[in-house]
Amino acid sequence: MPKPKSKYLKPFKNIYVIVLLGFAIWMLFFDAHSWLFHHELNTEINELEYQKQHYKNEMAKDNKAIKELSTEEGVERMARETYYMKKPNEEIYIIEYEDSIAKENQDE
Repeated sequence: MPKPKSKYLKPFKNIYVIVLLGFAIWMLFFDAHSWLFHHELNTEINELEYQKQHYKNEMAKDNKAIKELSTEEGVERMARETYYMKKPNEEIYIIEYEDSIAKENQDE
Protein backbone atom coordinates (compact mmCIF):
# COMPACT_ATOMS: atom_id res chain seq x y z
CA MET A 1 0.00 0.00 0.00
CA PRO A 2 1.53 3.38 -1.00
CA LYS A 3 2.21 5.89 1.73
CA PRO A 4 0.11 9.07 1.41
CA LYS A 5 2.15 12.17 0.64
CA SER A 6 2.18 14.83 3.35
CA LYS A 7 0.87 18.21 2.31
CA TYR A 8 3.46 19.88 4.56
CA LEU A 9 6.47 18.36 2.78
CA LYS A 10 5.25 19.23 -0.70
CA PRO A 11 6.76 22.78 -0.79
CA PHE A 12 10.19 21.39 0.17
CA LYS A 13 10.35 19.41 -3.06
CA ASN A 14 10.61 22.65 -5.02
CA ILE A 15 14.27 23.57 -5.66
CA TYR A 16 13.58 27.33 -5.31
CA VAL A 17 12.13 26.89 -1.82
CA ILE A 18 15.12 24.79 -0.76
CA VAL A 19 17.60 27.36 -2.11
CA LEU A 20 15.70 30.26 -0.53
CA LEU A 21 15.52 28.47 2.82
CA GLY A 22 19.23 27.65 2.69
CA PHE A 23 20.07 31.26 1.82
CA ALA A 24 17.92 32.60 4.67
CA ILE A 25 19.52 30.25 7.20
CA TRP A 26 23.00 31.16 5.93
CA MET A 27 22.32 34.91 6.18
CA LEU A 28 20.73 34.69 9.64
CA PHE A 29 23.33 32.54 11.37
CA PHE A 30 26.54 31.85 9.43
CA ASP A 31 27.43 34.92 7.36
CA ALA A 32 29.86 37.61 8.53
CA HIS A 33 26.94 40.06 8.51
CA SER A 34 24.55 37.71 10.27
CA TRP A 35 21.64 38.71 12.44
CA LEU A 36 23.40 37.33 15.54
CA PHE A 37 26.48 39.45 14.89
CA HIS A 38 24.37 42.58 14.39
CA HIS A 39 22.42 41.82 17.56
CA GLU A 40 25.67 41.64 19.57
CA LEU A 41 26.88 44.90 18.01
CA ASN A 42 23.59 46.67 18.78
CA THR A 43 23.79 45.49 22.38
CA GLU A 44 27.32 46.82 22.66
CA ILE A 45 26.29 50.14 21.08
CA ASN A 46 23.48 50.52 23.61
CA GLU A 47 25.87 49.81 26.47
CA LEU A 48 28.37 52.34 25.15
CA GLU A 49 25.64 54.97 24.74
CA TYR A 50 24.65 54.40 28.38
CA GLN A 51 28.27 54.78 29.49
CA LYS A 52 28.61 57.92 27.37
CA GLN A 53 25.58 59.48 29.07
CA HIS A 54 26.89 58.43 32.50
CA TYR A 55 30.27 60.05 31.87
CA LYS A 56 28.64 63.23 30.54
CA ASN A 57 26.64 63.45 33.79
CA GLU A 58 29.82 62.89 35.81
CA MET A 59 31.59 65.62 33.83
CA ALA A 60 28.73 68.02 34.51
CA LYS A 61 28.94 67.29 38.25
CA ASP A 62 32.72 67.73 38.21
CA ASN A 63 32.46 71.01 36.32
CA LYS A 64 29.93 72.23 38.88
CA ALA A 65 32.30 71.24 41.72
CA ILE A 66 35.22 72.98 40.00
CA LYS A 67 33.12 76.11 39.55
CA GLU A 68 32.19 76.07 43.25
CA LEU A 69 35.83 75.58 44.30
CA SER A 70 37.04 78.42 42.11
CA THR A 71 35.81 80.97 44.67
CA GLU A 72 37.30 81.61 48.08
CA GLU A 73 33.99 80.93 49.84
CA GLY A 74 33.62 77.60 48.06
CA VAL A 75 37.09 76.45 49.12
CA GLU A 76 36.43 77.50 52.71
CA ARG A 77 33.05 75.74 52.79
CA MET A 78 34.56 72.54 51.36
CA ALA A 79 37.42 72.62 53.88
CA ARG A 80 35.00 73.12 56.79
CA GLU A 81 32.43 70.51 55.73
CA THR A 82 34.72 67.78 54.45
CA TYR A 83 37.94 68.13 56.42
CA TYR A 84 36.57 69.83 59.57
CA MET A 85 39.11 72.65 59.33
CA LYS A 86 38.64 75.77 61.41
CA LYS A 87 40.00 79.22 61.91
CA PRO A 88 42.53 79.72 64.76
CA ASN A 89 40.12 81.20 67.33
CA GLU A 90 37.14 79.02 66.51
CA GLU A 91 35.58 75.87 67.92
CA ILE A 92 33.65 73.29 65.93
CA TYR A 93 30.88 71.13 67.32
CA ILE A 94 29.83 68.10 65.28
CA ILE A 95 26.23 67.11 65.90
CA GLU A 96 25.23 63.57 65.06
CA TYR A 97 21.62 62.51 65.05
CA GLU A 98 20.48 59.13 66.34
CA ASP A 99 19.50 57.86 62.92
CA SER A 100 22.95 58.67 61.50
CA ILE A 101 24.83 56.69 64.18
CA ALA A 102 25.31 53.01 63.39
CA LYS A 103 23.35 50.86 65.82
CA GLU A 104 25.62 48.42 67.61
CA ASN A 105 23.36 45.73 69.01
CA GLN A 106 19.62 45.68 69.30
CA ASP A 107 19.83 43.20 72.20
CA GLU A 108 21.64 45.49 74.59
